[in-house]
Amino acid sequence: MVGIVDYNAGNIKSVERALSFLKADYVLSKNPADLEKCDRLIFPGVGEAKYAMEQLKKTGFDTFLRDWAKAEKPLVGICLGSQIIFEHSEEGDVDCLGLLKGTIRHFENVWKENSVVEVVPELVEGRETTKSAASVISTGSITASLKVPHMGWNNLSYVNGSSPLFSGVDEKSDFYFVHSYLIQPSDESIVKAYADYGCRVPACVSSGAICAFQFHPEKSGRAGLKILENYIKSTD
Repeated sequence: MVGIVDYNAGNIKSVERALSFLKADYVLSKNPADLEKCDRLIFPGVGEAKYAMEQLKKTGFDTFLRDWAKAEKPLVGICLGSQIIFEHSEEGDVDCLGLLKGTIRHFENVWKENSVVEVVPELVEGRETTKSAASVISTGSITASLKVPHMGWNNLSYVNGSSPLFSGVDEKSDFYFVHSYLIQPSDESIVKAYADYGCRVPACVSSGAICAFQFHPEKSGRAGLKILENYIKSTD
């Protein structure tokens, strides 16, 4: 039985539709007690990290998820759920669940730190402008305009042995992303797949019974459904 964590910050409907398509048995609940007997969890999410952490604390899911991880039960995080399993997020400057070591940083800050960004002030997210958020990325002779948030389809490269959840999914398959912040794990070996977007973007991280996807498998067509099917059928 798959449990879906509903903490008022999740992309719940699309996850439900995907699991229904796969004919999976699942429970959706705002109450941690309802999910205690599940074999595995899906921890989805869209929106802002600080708000999400507030909701997790209000519902008791913060403690529930920490206890679940300590018990080494299978857990998959999706999008925002892949981020707030780490220690801290720059989005709202908030401490997160701390299930894995690392931080969540805005694209602009990672690009600047890696000296690959020429910031166009009037185009940066959050400035007083009606124009789209963007930065100009220069790498050798290639110059491209990359928008924030990173939104749309992007293919993946496998690293560090990939993950069993990618079984049957070809490398370079496309997946759907929507995010302005990216995972920066303390241990690079837990990154199992990445996308390129001005820098290496950790797209899948895996450590022990925890696996998390920055992209939306439930919105990524056949390849994404295959990942969810692998998770449902896994025996970990």
